[in-house]
Amino acid sequence: MTKKISRYQIATAIAIFFHCIGIAGLLFFDRHFFVQSTPLNLLLSFLLLLWTQQIKNAAFFLFMALVVVMGYFSEVAGVNTGLLFGDYSYGRVLGVQWLQVPLLIGINWFIIIYCCGICTQTLLLKVINRGSSDFKEPPVLLKVMSVIVDGATLAVAFDWLMEPVAIKLGFWFWHGDGRIPLYNYISWFIISMVLLTIFHFCRFNKQNKFAVNLLLIQAMFFLILRTFLN
Repeated sequence: MTKKISRYQIATAIAIFFHCIGIAGLLFFDRHFFVQSTPLNLLLSFLLLLWTQQIKNAAFFLFMALVVVMGYFSEVAGVNTGLLFGDYSYGRVLGVQWLQVPLLIGINWFIIIYCCGICTQTLLLKVINRGSSDFKEPPVLLKVMSVIVDGATLAVAFDWLMEPVAIKLGFWFWHGDGRIPLYNYISWFIISMVLLTIFHFCRFNKQNKFAVNLLLIQAMFFLILRTFLN
């Protein structure tokens, strides 16, 4: 009897295929063309996450809307005031802009926060539950802090991996001496904690194997480009 292929497997195969094409194109072919295709790849990842989310209830859409809006306007504040992240500005690669920030940035925030939240929910809580097998009640506070703090740490690590590649490809630019300020990562951590708190307390299904796979695929994508992109 043939085993049915799951949505997770299909979505993972699609994500691997397009990220591999992106790596090959950026490293060996027409870099300009593949850079301009970035918004399509971002939208594809977003749609695959929606497709693989098992139950899309009101809480899920509330979480998604809050992350998109809060992530977007934190970037608006960052670009226009310099009070968040540091002194930077966006290029034209990510498409249509409003208030000097690409509209897709809100979706990018959702992808990162959702994937990091799912990863910590899936991986860390398994460890916590095993470690708490001798107790009648699982350590609820430890679970909450693991999702929020460890998830935010994972989001910052992802940003650190992505930043040099994004700069080389013209996604955004740091002013002054061009260095990425430590303040950027501190702000990323604080904002990610806020958004992951929303993730934790919004009651929706948080079992999505593809979200874990996508974060790993994107991490490998940026790691390879960070290593070999001139």
